[in-house]
Amino acid sequence: MKKIGFIITCLCLSFSVHPQQKKPKQTKEFTTNNKTITVYTTADNTKLRLTPTDNLKFSPSPQPVETEISVFVEPSKKFQTFMGIGGAITDASAEIFAKLSKEKQTEFLNAYYDTQKGIGYSLLRTTIQSSDFSSGSYSYIKEGDTELKTFSIEHDKEFRIPLIKQAIKTSGGKIPAYATPWSPNAFMKSNKSVLKGGKLLPEFYQPWANMYAKFIKAYEKEGIPIWATSVQNEPMATQTWESCLYTAEDERDFLKNFLGPTLKKEGLGNVKIIAWDHNRDLMVQRANVIFSDPEASKYVWGMGFHWYETWTGAQPMFENVARVHEAYPDKKLIFTEGCVERFNAAKYQFWPNAERYGTSMINDFNNGTVAWTDWNILLDQFGGPNHVGNFCFAPIHADTTTGELIYTPSYYYIGHFSKFIRPNAVRVSTSVSRSHLSSTSFLNKDGKMATIIMNHTDNEITYNLIIATKKTVVKIPAHAIQTLIY
Repeated sequence: MKKIGFIITCLCLSFSVHPQQKKPKQTKEFTTNNKTITVYTTADNTKLRLTPTDNLKFSPSPQPVETEISVFVEPSKKFQTFMGIGGAITDASAEIFAKLSKEKQTEFLNAYYDTQKGIGYSLLRTTIQSSDFSSGSYSYIKEGDTELKTFSIEHDKEFRIPLIKQAIKTSGGKIPAYATPWSPNAFMKSNKSVLKGGKLLPEFYQPWANMYAKFIKAYEKEGIPIWATSVQNEPMATQTWESCLYTAEDERDFLKNFLGPTLKKEGLGNVKIIAWDHNRDLMVQRANVIFSDPEASKYVWGMGFHWYETWTGAQPMFENVARVHEAYPDKKLIFTEGCVERFNAAKYQFWPNAERYGTSMINDFNNGTVAWTDWNILLDQFGGPNHVGNFCFAPIHADTTTGELIYTPSYYYIGHFSKFIRPNAVRVSTSVSRSHLSSTSFLNKDGKMATIIMNHTDNEITYNLIIATKKTVVKIPAHAIQTLIY
């Protein structure tokens, strides 16, 4: 009898314990109830620059008609989780930053990295060794040193590392950084030059893979954790500057046989690897070759891409981003570089430059991109320094003769995304009824929705923002971008 009583007691205890276990916390459904909408606007031919322009309320929405222009947001349909928006801290940016007065340096850092005073960048890219946006070519090792005994990042400690540290501090002490090589050392390449393409020779695959690990560890020692690395900047472009060519098969084999295993062996298996890092035009083919190989794919976090496929005169290939996303939904997509080429100081305030950013960001996010990185965060009044004369625009320029900062419209267009969409936000379904507007929406962790709407036409447009049975009516000026927070 004692044994039976003991068994019954145990059974009772076991049944009494389980009902007390906590249920998973339910995510609160988004609602428009008691919500107000704050509208921020940047517009051509006005002084509006990320300016609060309206406070609106929701009202009942009847069936919209075809003569109205409407933006529809469906918060229950959720897609990718947002990681961040940022820019590249290159040698060029760091060298120009060092020439600014202390006052202007503070202004500049706040402009990019402070969420209240600026546009809240939450991601940064940098280079492994030199790029064209350096005052000259340089390496971390002496030529011919296959064992990397001379490895040193002393060069970066003068300008680049101090700026990265200040950016991290201004952003709140933590910002994911990723690093990209433009070229292996000359002795490792088929053309014996860091410039003008050439290929990494097979006998140097391992020493070159070791360089990534050396770099990552050296930067981490400086207090700069490296979140990710990409295999090669623009692996299909023979440039006049630092460049190196990899076919899809070359990159696949280097990834799976050298770079991936080396990082893992060096205790850096947590560092993400980004494939491709080139334009949208060939990204589907590169994805097919690398991601279809299980041994290569297991090392790859996702695919990076640029926007320069328009060099041929063709239109941006936004749909290719969607094709990769639908074929390989487990791989992340990150826009790793874009800038307006062919610098011309007369076009500092040229509005189509900004609209290029807005169009790209809306399309890339709507096609599954989780992060977006601009190129140089700062250049001088000549669009440099660049040691091969490839001068370009940045969102902010510094006139080194006057010491003044020049904010371009692109800075504000990027800010309509980066200031209001914060890390870990989730994209939600958004559509427009007319091609006059384009739009995307993200639901932030604090429960606030950010809907970005862009008008690329010559006319002011009145549109409905409709969520379920509620709407508000908004006016957007010609050639303008708005962020609605609600």
